[in-house]
Amino acid sequence: MTQGEGSGLPSDDYSGEAQRIAAAFVAARRNARALPDYPGAFPADLGDGYAVQDAAIALMGQRIGGWKVGKVNPPLDGAVRLAGPIFVDRIVAPGDGHAPRMAIFSDGFGAAEAEFLLHIGTAPPAGKTEYTRDEAKALIDAVHVGIEVASSPFPGINSHGAPVTVSDFGNNNGLVIGAPIPGWRDDRFESWSVELRINGEVAGTGQAVDMLDGAIGAARFLFEAMAARGITLEAGQWISSGAVTGVHPVEVGDAIEARFDDTMSVACTIAAA
Repeated sequence: MTQGEGSGLPSDDYSGEAQRIAAAFVAARRNARALPDYPGAFPADLGDGYAVQDAAIALMGQRIGGWKVGKVNPPLDGAVRLAGPIFVDRIVAPGDGHAPRMAIFSDGFGAAEAEFLLHIGTAPPAGKTEYTRDEAKALIDAVHVGIEVASSPFPGINSHGAPVTVSDFGNNNGLVIGAPIPGWRDDRFESWSVELRINGEVAGTGQAVDMLDGAIGAARFLFEAMAARGITLEAGQWISSGAVTGVHPVEVGDAIEARFDDTMSVACTIAAA
């Protein structure tokens, strides 16, 4: 690991609690109901948070179609990024020009994020635990524009630190895959101006180059973090590389549009889970 972004190990006395918290989150997601309070003792560190996440992934029993990468702010034990799974049934692409309906937990937390989505073309080699930027980039075969829908049954998911965010799938509930970016390997997309609009109003602007070491750096982090956790990444999976313009709260009925370089855009509408 090159950036101190390890997943950590769960505390021995937290493993049972992690199972109980994971079961509560999975049940709430399956039943589309809110959890007004965190369903247990807060994870003390990222290791405990990932212990909950791993238990919840096992309980969900669904295929993972990608991984979201988010920023840890402020850094925790040297970690500046976190990761969470994106399940296949939550990944959609706009069809026939129509904006897809993306679900949030209406009494929980809901947000939309403009993101660059990296497509894994070659699975990371087994046993490899460290990557240079160029090695990470070589495993990517496409970059698309997109929107991540962040949502959790727990409304305070982002208010209690990164271990709590990590514990409920990194606060992810969907991904909208937009169009591919031509010539992405020249890295110019990292300096594109990006904006996210909610109901036609600009909610935030930014550039990927300002996010730590950028979108490719997010892929590098993910390859190393998954190797440390013993999770195998697959060709065909997506990497949602981070919120370029920030995390913007949304409500049911909102119309979302992410614009990239004034030349590309992707949209969705927000629905209740």
